Amino acid sequence: MSNSYQCPSCGKDNFKDHGAVARHMSQPRSGCSTWLQDLIRLRSASVRTADSDSMDVDHAPNIPDVDQELDGAGFGDWDGVFQGRSDEGDDQVHEEVTPTDSDFIDWHPKPPQTYGRGHTFLDSFRSDANNTYRKENHYYPFSGRKDWEVALWLLRSGLSMAKVDSFLSLEMIKSLPLSFRSAKELRGRAEMLPGGPPWMSQVIPTVHPTKSPVILYWRDPLECIASLLNHPFFHDRMDFTPRRVYATAQRLCRIYSEWMTGDDAWNMQSALPRGATLLGTILSSDKTNISMMTGDRVAHPLLISLANIHMSTRLKSSSNAFVLTALLPVPKFIHKKKRMRGVLEDRLIHECLNIVLRPLKQAAREGVMLSDPIGHSRYCFTPLVSYIVDTLEAMMLATVGGKTSPVTMAMYRQFGDPFHHEPRTKSTTLAQLRVARVRADPDDIEAFFREAQKFRLNGVSDPFFADWILSEPSHFLTPETLHHIHREFYDHDVKWLVCAVGDVELDFRFSVLQPITGFRHFHGGISKLKQVTGRAQRDIQRSIIAVSADVAPSAVITAIRALMDFRYLVQSPRIDDNVLGRISAALDEFHANKHAIIAGGFRRGQRNRVIDNWFIPKIELMQSIVPSIRNSGVIMQWTADTTEHAHITEIKDPARSSNNNNYDSQICRHLDRADKCCRFDLATSLLENIPGSNQQTTDHGDSDSDDVDFDVDNDDDDDIPAELLATITSPGHSRPITNHFAIAKLLQDREVGTVPVPLRSFSVGRTSFHLAHVPSIRSISVDDAALKFDVPDLRPAIADFLSREAAHGQDYVHTIGGARRAKPTASLPFEKLQVWFKLRLQDTDLHDISVVRPAQTLNCSPPSGVWTCGRYDPVIVNDNARCSWPADGLHGHTIGEIRLILRPVGKAGTYWSWKDRFLTYVYRFDIIPQGGSNREPSTQMHILKRAKRSNGTRVGDVVPVTQLRAPVNLVPRFGASADNRLTQYNSMEHASEFWLNKYWDKNTFFPLSM
Repeated sequence: MSNSYQCPSCGKDNFKDHGAVARHMSQPRSGCSTWLQDLIRLRSASVRTADSDSMDVDHAPNIPDVDQELDGAGFGDWDGVFQGRSDEGDDQVHEEVTPTDSDFIDWHPKPPQTYGRGHTFLDSFRSDANNTYRKENHYYPFSGRKDWEVALWLLRSGLSMAKVDSFLSLEMIKSLPLSFRSAKELRGRAEMLPGGPPWMSQVIPTVHPTKSPVILYWRDPLECIASLLNHPFFHDRMDFTPRRVYATAQRLCRIYSEWMTGDDAWNMQSALPRGATLLGTILSSDKTNISMMTGDRVAHPLLISLANIHMSTRLKSSSNAFVLTALLPVPKFIHKKKRMRGVLEDRLIHECLNIVLRPLKQAAREGVMLSDPIGHSRYCFTPLVSYIVDTLEAMMLATVGGKTSPVTMAMYRQFGDPFHHEPRTKSTTLAQLRVARVRADPDDIEAFFREAQKFRLNGVSDPFFADWILSEPSHFLTPETLHHIHREFYDHDVKWLVCAVGDVELDFRFSVLQPITGFRHFHGGISKLKQVTGRAQRDIQRSIIAVSADVAPSAVITAIRALMDFRYLVQSPRIDDNVLGRISAALDEFHANKHAIIAGGFRRGQRNRVIDNWFIPKIELMQSIVPSIRNSGVIMQWTADTTEHAHITEIKDPARSSNNNNYDSQICRHLDRADKCCRFDLATSLLENIPGSNQQTTDHGDSDSDDVDFDVDNDDDDDIPAELLATITSPGHSRPITNHFAIAKLLQDREVGTVPVPLRSFSVGRTSFHLAHVPSIRSISVDDAALKFDVPDLRPAIADFLSREAAHGQDYVHTIGGARRAKPTASLPFEKLQVWFKLRLQDTDLHDISVVRPAQTLNCSPPSGVWTCGRYDPVIVNDNARCSWPADGLHGHTIGEIRLILRPVGKAGTYWSWKDRFLTYVYRFDIIPQGGSNREPSTQMHILKRAKRSNGTRVGDVVPVTQLRAPVNLVPRFGASADNRLTQYNSMEHASEFWLNKYWDKNTFFPLSM
């Protein structure tokens, strides 16, 4: 009886195979193309109806928990949710954190409590003067939802008022029943919407003359904090109870992550009244240019956020967790001495900060009742816990002069010391200022500055932090990765290696590295780069150690590699006491070897002059990172990447929509109008019970994005239905992340025969795989594939694989290598193969299995065009069933190069158990021992060579695709001088030895460092 296949959607049958069914269902006009959307809808419905406390759920071992991303609660009856609780026990305060199974937590003995019902976001919305009109029409002053959608699009479009008028004058638009007919009327209606914290302005009188009046634009920071605390988006995304997290039940190894896991939060909570809620205030300020191409228009925005918001949420630009609370003035004082002009500017900033931050200081002293997202009323205190700034602004805020540490008592001659200096405390600074005031009148700026200089202070007489209790400058001036880590790397480490290796040689080595899909390739090298951003600095960090090895002196490589280890370790989102020890050891190793950099003449300044000192402030600031992690949690949560992106949405975009006059006031009006639109859009979505808001967050990606060439696979997901992609993409990323784990889980749950097989998306453990539905080569003979991909033993390798499968079963974990038992002419149950040139491999975050990382494209294509040797990518392969990646590192794993991705096409009437599985032919690399270690001493990286048999042929074998674990990067070992015949297309094939580059990806850095 002949087998026929049936469409699971329409019931049509007589299809030849599953592939024919899939092609039928992929046709947009077939009526069956929505089957995946229906599947998602059914799954979502089943999840919503399930008991949330039930333990009878699908915990498939191969799929991370992605249900929160897929099936998050909608905006249902929020009035019912936001009723608040009057109970004041300890039972409600430990619900905001879901620790991992291996964590042991001690909660603070004085937890925060709630005090009855406060108000919700919708309560605030309903308190508007126009609420009476919204009882019948939620969208008042607009006529309805469609009218509001058009208005919202126009208000966010960036069109000028003249262009909006032109749009509204079109005959087609005139026929629409819009409630507005001009841009002026549209903006007038927008001004009627309920608003958030209002903007205020104040003229700041100055004793010394300025070129223009000094005007401060600001809004109450306590109201900004209250709006963040009360925002529905942050429901279940906040911590309120300090905790100490340990790795073992014996409490011997402390773990630090969020701010609430540090010592400062614990100590501050202890100092507050019982039942009080600690709200950690985060500030950020930095001057930014707002004029285009020409002009010197500069803004000085002050942003504010809450440390209680989960780090992963706060760092997403699309979360809008940082709001603008003030535009600090940037005056031009008239004074004959440049230094005194600087002192006056610094004093003015502190004076303005005192004005703006006064409500927060009062709340830190006395407390204030605020409402959380659920509507619970809390007794809140607002100490300053982090001020995110660059080094120069940190010195200004700490009131110290140049060449002085803002957080310790070290001066420039002590910046190179290999130990942490005594912290600069608030009491010390205030005591020094009192002495200076006794000796000189602060109004006499020159005399006072001379006295302040004796203490290495900058002449500011009234620091903004003086009366802010529980706020210590040496603690709230937290280390910042963009400026203190990445910029230090490019300003110093890169320049040392350029001098040690030579700019021409270093550029050539970078240029001949094999490109990797999705990552930047430096075609012209790195020494001549202009306007290097944070992203470019991170891209250079990936390869520079391996590229520079064998040329620079080993002690120089050791010193710079130690700093790289330090750099990667401190950026971890989860750090325990053992990692803190490694961080300190890495910094100690740098100091033990740094003499080689100066001895070789590689530290140079202007005009290429040799510098023989270590007067580098960022080197000294590194000594404060370990204490800061203990006090305030991991430093990656204080990165300026997010705040600098906020400068685009909060400052630059509004400035570009202005008429280039009176920037500050127009920025404030623009932001006020935009805030009203966002709040109104969210409120109407809640009231209309719409599952998702139409709120549009303009995500520009990272603030440091470059217009550079990336090798990007643009059609990776073209064969995935748009309905499914829309369901599983992750917000907050410049490029949405397709969740192949979710796709695999949904397809696995379907009954046999209802979806086309073999499944192109599947997962094993913490790795998910995706292959295009249509293979790159639909049919090719085994022998032709061996010739095309230069795999001479492909036939016997497949035969040996079949023998192992027959002997050990499908669950057997295959190794790569061993004697080839089958003959070159071995008989196979098939003669044709389907071949793929690309494989999408996705894994989860090392520290949080629920976080799905972007999929990486692995190339496996034969010679063609410029790729005369083919393009084959390396990968980590599991070869021991008892070992898992990444927990066991390289133990039980090997490094391979995927040479061929295939699926056998069987002969008619032939059956074998694994016919719907995908296989790959992999060449093996072996680690070259380095004395008593597996790692080269200076780089601490493995050196690999291609494994070869006794007859000189490469060692390779066929293994299931499911044994692949993660992409890995290999860098050719160039030696003392790179061969000038190498190119980016042949460097991997012609190299004999390779560096196993552990710095390519932070997710593989830790397992490759084991």
